[in-house]
Amino acid sequence: MTDVTARVMSDAVDGLSQPIDAPTLGAPNPEPTLSIHVASLIATAAASDDGGFHGPSITDFFPPVLLFPGTPFELNRLMAIRILVVAVIILIFWLGTRNMKIVPGRGQAALEAIFMFVRNGIVYDTLGEQRGRRYEPILMTMFFLILGMNLTGTIPGLQLAGTAAIGLPLILAVVSWVMFIYAGMREKGAKFWKDSLFPPGVPVWLYVFIAPLEFLSTFIVRPVTLTLRLTMNMIAGHMLLVLCFTATQFFFFTVLADGNLLGLLGVGSFAFGLAFTVLELFIAALQAYVFAILSAIYIQLAVAEEH
Repeated sequence: MTDVTARVMSDAVDGLSQPIDAPTLGAPNPEPTLSIHVASLIATAAASDDGGFHGPSITDFFPPVLLFPGTPFELNRLMAIRILVVAVIILIFWLGTRNMKIVPGRGQAALEAIFMFVRNGIVYDTLGEQRGRRYEPILMTMFFLILGMNLTGTIPGLQLAGTAAIGLPLILAVVSWVMFIYAGMREKGAKFWKDSLFPPGVPVWLYVFIAPLEFLSTFIVRPVTLTLRLTMNMIAGHMLLVLCFTATQFFFFTVLADGNLLGLLGVGSFAFGLAFTVLELFIAALQAYVFAILSAIYIQLAVAEEH
């Protein structure tokens, strides 16, 4: 911040610490509350550039370049995380399937359980076994890729979900959108567009209004909502975790180190950080499931005779 901004913030903090004017009824001046003290500490730290408390911001999702700056192969931490996740997924599946046995070990059993959950719980339950076999590879890929990318937001040292920037969710949503149209065209031909835009049982004169709305909701809103749902959940999770753990660091190593017992509030922020980490693990798996099953449902809607 500039010197002027810092001075304004300092004056504001000083003002908070002054006694409050007594009410007109003659009540005694109240002492500053604990919340005012905490607000003063955070405001002071935010106004300084000496390593104090700085909350998360949108710049976290645009990390500095690590390798090959100014080239088409420019690599930052987010892209490095995405590449790492893909490599780890390939390695896990290669190690888990290279020597499969009739009586599986623990690793093979765990991998098969997850695989069967996705195949039966998402693909076959939605599309049926015969049709599900056709779309199983791409839906499986979507689920495990999104799950891996989401989980990196809770791993120390990485601490940024690969899906927290809109590029990857947008690409996955476009793939889902293309797959939806392909499924409808493959099984119904031109009738797919008729069923999508002109639902049966509606008076003909209403099609002037219904058809644009159906086009908007079916072909525009679906990929947009897929993209935003995944991106926003990962952004919110990152913000919560960063806020809790940076606040913990600030209270323990800045406030408490100066002998101020308010630094013990770091215990609470750390506890919240752990709780939000568990919640983020659940959301990471949930969002992978939601994205995959919605993609399967859209395929089912595309091939249904009437919807």
